[in-house]
Amino acid sequence: MVDPIQANAVSPITTNAVGGAQSAKSGGKDFMEVLMNSLDEVNRLQNDADKSVQALYTGETDDVAGVFTAVNKAGVAFDLLMEIRNKLVEAYHEIQQIRV
Repeated sequence: MVDPIQANAVSPITTNAVGGAQSAKSGGKDFMEVLMNSLDEVNRLQNDADKSVQALYTGETDDVAGVFTAVNKAGVAFDLLMEIRNKLVEAYHEIQQIRV
């Protein structure tokens, strides 16, 4: 089963006196770690779907519903990842438009 991404899994960022960023909670995950874990999970789901399809093609399994479910899970996870990427790019472009 796929673990949903928890919105509270990312700890807020604060700045210290020297101007560097640090995590507000010790032991919390930073944004990059959550994003990399999500990428790894999407990759794993796609690999599982590919293996399921190959097993169906070669006759190793006859569980069409299971293969269909694996392919759909991978598709939905990839679509979500692409939407997150689009939002990040959109936010980056908005930040570029800010006049200082």
